[in-house]
Amino acid sequence: MGPVALILSSHVAGSGVGGGLQAAALTRLGFRTALVPTVLFGRHPGLGPPGGGPVPDALFAGQVEGLLASGLADRADLVITGYFASAAQVGSAARVLDHVARTRPQALRLVDPILGDEDRGLYVPEAVAEALPRELVPRAGLLAPNAWELERLTGAPVTDPASALAARSLGRPVLASSVPEGGDIGVLWADGDEAWLATHGRSPAPPKGTGDLLAALFGAGAASGASPPANLEATVLSLAGRLEARPGDLLDPADDGVTAPKARVSLRRL
Repeated sequence: MGPVALILSSHVAGSGVGGGLQAAALTRLGFRTALVPTVLFGRHPGLGPPGGGPVPDALFAGQVEGLLASGLADRADLVITGYFASAAQVGSAARVLDHVARTRPQALRLVDPILGDEDRGLYVPEAVAEALPRELVPRAGLLAPNAWELERLTGAPVTDPASALAARSLGRPVLASSVPEGGDIGVLWADGDEAWLATHGRSPAPPKGTGDLLAALFGAGAASGASPPANLEATVLSLAGRLEARPGDLLDPADDGVTAPKARVSLRRL
């Protein structure tokens, strides 16, 4: 029986982003995946009116209860939380993390604290921005913010890899993306006194969903027992290779970096 991944995040029918992208990537890597959608959109909101809307709180809570009753969470190897439309959804996700922590303590509980980004600032409801750090960050086995989100969580500016080490103040392992280093862009992994940085060339027009794919690939490697530096290098190689192909959408068929990385990545210990 293969590994199991639970994903609590967005489902976007016409765009390779969010939980739908993560479920597709993890399925290709051999995981049995279960996506509990927080929103049902037709396309990414950054492309225009998305269509659809948030999953009502009671319906989302009912999905969670049904998932837990199914027993699948008791087999989980990886749980990823991502985009939430309401504080009540965040509370339901906390219930899943607590259940998995009790029944599968070895499972990786990966919290991608989706709040916003450098281009758009905060793009979730204020209630979500308040609930997520309070309810999910303390329950995370790994946090996966982008640099803007890391700044918001720590209160410290992130301008380079050295400043991104403020991630250590969060008291748990952190995988921070979009960390600038000169003309390149990097992904930082930090846990206590150990920190590694993997950098690659900037993509001129990266597609939506790169952070979602990063979290899924790194989570898969961690769940399979890969060491953090080896997992970081392999993950960033895969993602950079996919970006090098310049897909319009990360779910578009291509000679993609998930299976055949081509890009050059530099890994170093900080």
